[in-house]
Amino acid sequence: MAGWLRRLFGREPPRREVDAATWARVEAALPFLGFLSAGERERLRAMALEFLAGKQFHGAHGFRLTDEILLGIALQACLPVLNIGLQAYRGWVGVVVYPGDFVIPRQVLDEDGVMHEYDDEVLGEAWEGGPVLVSWFGEGESPEGVNVVIHEFAHKLDMENGGVDGFPPLPAEMSRRAWADAFGEAYERFCAQVDAGEDTVIDPYGAEHPGEFFAVAAETFFLDPHGLLEAYPRVYEQLAAYFRLDPAAAGAREPQ
Repeated sequence: MAGWLRRLFGREPPRREVDAATWARVEAALPFLGFLSAGERERLRAMALEFLAGKQFHGAHGFRLTDEILLGIALQACLPVLNIGLQAYRGWVGVVVYPGDFVIPRQVLDEDGVMHEYDDEVLGEAWEGGPVLVSWFGEGESPEGVNVVIHEFAHKLDMENGGVDGFPPLPAEMSRRAWADAFGEAYERFCAQVDAGEDTVIDPYGAEHPGEFFAVAAETFFLDPHGLLEAYPRVYEQLAAYFRLDPAAAGAREPQ
């Protein structure tokens, strides 16, 4: 199979499908997919291949992107949109993958009009109308409780209606007021907990901004659904309705 995914990137159609052993090997590193039914898992695999066919991947600093890395990123990126659809990721094509965390130069203008420059060490970043930048870690090297791919692609969903404010476009059957009430109350309580130095089920980084709270809550929804449901039941309820998935109710299943 080696190298066949490269044919997906607009050059020629794939000549064969991913074999079962490769899927099993890639998914073994993503245990949070265990809540999916056999049918959902097959749809996710198909969507991941479609996603790879429509995006352009680049390994930063000469990082070699193997088929397993590409499939792993695609599965995680497509999980949030499994029941939303890939149209949510339209309008941009680039995915840049770094071998671990990386540095982005920043410029900040202070209140006195003085420009400050600094290097910001990050795990990922999503650019409105532009690419998604993500870190990739080897087995056992990923920061605990963090999923940079889901986090950054949650930002892309948030950006669908402009900017990053923690309020993505909702389906017609969902209430904007209910979303705002649930997330607003949870964010205020969460920030108070972080300020008080309390342990939180959601990464404290979510206190930086409502947009970050949404992205980190999306991570937790998939990585620790029972924890999110217990700590912030109204947020969990809104995310379950938005993603049209209910990992806490589904329970863990053995990989198919």
